[in-house]
Amino acid sequence: MIDVVVVADVRLYREGLADVLGRQGVLRVGAAVGDIPAAIAAARGAVFDVAVVGLEARDGLAAVRELRESAPGLRVVALSVADEPDEVVAWAEAGISAYVTRDGSIDELVAAIVGAMRDELPCSDRVAAALLRRVTALASRPGDRHPAARLTRREREIVALIDEGLANKEIAARLQIELPTVKNHVHHVLEKLGARRRSEAAWRLRQQDLEAVGPDLRLSLP
Repeated sequence: MIDVVVVADVRLYREGLADVLGRQGVLRVGAAVGDIPAAIAAARGAVFDVAVVGLEARDGLAAVRELRESAPGLRVVALSVADEPDEVVAWAEAGISAYVTRDGSIDELVAAIVGAMRDELPCSDRVAAALLRRVTALASRPGDRHPAARLTRREREIVALIDEGLANKEIAARLQIELPTVKNHVHHVLEKLGARRRSEAAWRLRQQDLEAVGPDLRLSLP
């Protein structure tokens, strides 16, 4: 039996999800809570195997990190993830064990929970390739802790468009991706670069890229 805690900010959603999952033969739902602090408190009072987290993307990444730090042995399954390679990589870096896309079904969620317990991560070929590229990139820079180096290609594209003065909706239209995905990337960029505002993120990236090339090359730049 797999013990599950459901985390979702909409009460009707989390209670319905907890009810459906509780009727699955292999799952036992011990708690359904509205935020990460409540999930952490619940995990302190009981032993859970998996946390099913259904939060907005802009809050979900930070929430997953907090949950993983507070309960390292807890596996996290993220709900409503866009099936975009860069977004899945961002969730993977945050510490998820499995995910279900926005078009996913209850059967897929149950399979993801069971797969998480088996250390399995079913994903599309595109996502698998993106994860492999990310691992390869990290392996090729074992000592590189420069914040700008941790930005994905998509995050750099978004920072460049922010630097052009585009709003999130305009960025979504330009890149032909969903608005929540853009917000997710912006949140991730701000966190990685230690910036509070979008404009500050663009400035920090320019500064850090200049620092990375070194003073000699900097003098030759136009």
